[in-house]
Amino acid sequence: METQSSFGTLYIVATPLGNLADITFRAVDILKQVNLIAAEDTRYSRRLLNHYDITTSLISCHEHNEVQKIPRLIADLKNGTNIALISDAGTPTISDPGYKLIQAAAKHAIKIIPIPGCSAAIAGLSVAGLPTDSFLFIGFLPKKAHKQKQILESLKELSSTLIIYESPKRIKKSLQTMIPIMGDREACLAREITKLHEEYIRGTLSYILQKLDEKEVIKGECSLFVKGCTKDDVMDDHDIEAIVKDRLLHSKIGTSQMARQICVEFNLPRKQVYDLILKFKG
Repeated sequence: METQSSFGTLYIVATPLGNLADITFRAVDILKQVNLIAAEDTRYSRRLLNHYDITTSLISCHEHNEVQKIPRLIADLKNGTNIALISDAGTPTISDPGYKLIQAAAKHAIKIIPIPGCSAAIAGLSVAGLPTDSFLFIGFLPKKAHKQKQILESLKELSSTLIIYESPKRIKKSLQTMIPIMGDREACLAREITKLHEEYIRGTLSYILQKLDEKEVIKGECSLFVKGCTKDDVMDDHDIEAIVKDRLLHSKIGTSQMARQICVEFNLPRKQVYDLILKFKG
């Protein structure tokens, strides 16, 4: 009869984001001691293992095969095999595969131990220059525009600093979608954390977009940190009316252009602003 004490242990091991020196002594020891390493990409992970003379056997476990691999991994663990789970970079399961394996292991009362280390979300947040007393990890935004807008609308009134992952190909488009919804907030874009071309752009969302527009090519995974909504960001009807009246008094631009400018600057619904402009013009 199998007993929990005879089971192996599943270790969740954080690995470097880019700089191979960013790994703990304990992580290296665990990777050498376990019987098997489940890696997101075995070819990519081999570079790290070779660097530290780690000869442990590798098996792939990524988003496309995780469900199929779980029965074998659980069986191995129940037979006393110690397994380490690693992702391509950083802490496994943080916008990476692995949580389904952990769920399955927990159901079988298998011991699951974290080996802490790098995480792009925490590393970037620590230098973003934004409030850290409360933050919300969003991960990757949906690729489809309408779903992305829905998510951003649901987040715009939260006071916590937002942590968003994005690909270099989509970061500019995501910023363009974000500004009209959330306003031109303070933010920080971290790119290529710990790597050779590491970069941090701090400023408003529009400033970050401007700096990205100046680049011929954007490379490397991006982590975007956005300041949460503050009381100063929330305006009542009286405040909005005052803004519209002031613009009508001091600006001669057309109704549509004025409404667009006010909406972007103060993160307001376009119809509300447009109707107020027509009302006060009349």
